[in-house]
Amino acid sequence: MAIVSRIIGTGSHLPDKVLTNVELSKMVDTTDDWIIDRTGIRERRICKEGETTSVLALQAAENALEAAGITAQDIDQVIVATTTPDSTFPSTATKVQAMLGMDHGFAFDVQAVCSGFIFALSIADNAIRAGQSKRILVIGSEVFSRIIDWTDRTTCVLFGDGAGAVVVEAQEVADDQKVGILSTHLHSDGKLREILYCDGGPGSTATTGHVRMLGREVFRHAVTNLAAVANEALEANGLEAKDLDWLVPHQANKRILDGTAKKLGLREDQVVITLDRHANTSAASIPLALDEAVRDGRIKEGQYVLTEAMGGGLTWGSALIRW
Repeated sequence: MAIVSRIIGTGSHLPDKVLTNVELSKMVDTTDDWIIDRTGIRERRICKEGETTSVLALQAAENALEAAGITAQDIDQVIVATTTPDSTFPSTATKVQAMLGMDHGFAFDVQAVCSGFIFALSIADNAIRAGQSKRILVIGSEVFSRIIDWTDRTTCVLFGDGAGAVVVEAQEVADDQKVGILSTHLHSDGKLREILYCDGGPGSTATTGHVRMLGREVFRHAVTNLAAVANEALEANGLEAKDLDWLVPHQANKRILDGTAKKLGLREDQVVITLDRHANTSAASIPLALDEAVRDGRIKEGQYVLTEAMGGGLTWGSALIRW
C-alpha cells in the first residue's frame, strides 16, 4: 500500500466589483477590442477598501472545506501562495489560520508569483507523502490591483483579484493505483528576473512597488517553458498528451494558453479558461479555474488533469493529477 495526496474539496472567491475593458479605456489609452485581441480578457474583479488577501483566502478556504465535508479542525497545515500578503510579516497564512479558528497545526506563505499555487501544492504533496500531515489547506490568493501602476497600459489591463483553495488529504491506496497528485515539477531561473518583476520591496525601497514586465520576452519564455514542463509531467508518469482529459493552466494570456495547447496537441475544449472573466489572478488563477470546472461537472473522478504555470522569477511548474 502507498500514501497518496488527493484533492477532496475545492473552493473560490471573487470580489464583487467588476472592472470591464470599456471602463479601463477611460483610465488609460486602450480599447476593449485591443485588450481582447491581445489577451482574451474582457473583465476582471477588483477588491474594495478593506478587502485583503486574507479576506479573499478565508472565503475560498471555507468553500473548499464545505465541499470536502470537513471543518478547519480537521486541517493540519495551511499554505497560502501569494505575492500580495496582508503584511510584510507575519504570514497571511497564519492570519487565515486564526480567522478559521485553528489553534493547532501550522501555517506559512509561499512566494513564487503566478507559479505559487503549484509550488504550494508540491509542498503539500511532499508533506503528506512524508507522513507529516493528513489534511492540508492550499490557497492561492491575490490582490494584484494593489501593486499595479494604473497608468501603465501594458500591465494594468492584465491583472485582477481573487482566491482559490483546495483541501489535500492523505489516502492509502494499492501500490499500482494511479490516483491523486501523481507528480509535481518545479523550476526557476533567477537570471530572467528583469523581464517580470516588482520594482519595490521592504528590503530595498521600503515600498511595495509596481509590476513591470517585458511582454514579448515573457510570452516567448512562457510558451516554451510551459510546454516543456507539461511534457515533463507526462513523461514522468508514462503518459502522453492524448491521455489527458483537461489542461487547467495559469490564466495569463489567451495566446499563451492557445500556444501551449497547440504544442501539446490538445483541443480547445480541453482547456479550462476563466481568463476572459477573471484576468490574471496570479497564484489564485489555477485554483479558481479548478473550482469552476469541478463545480460545473467538467472534471470527473478518474480523469487526468494537468496544471501548469509560469511567473516572475522566472518560476514555472506543473502538477499532474488523477482526479
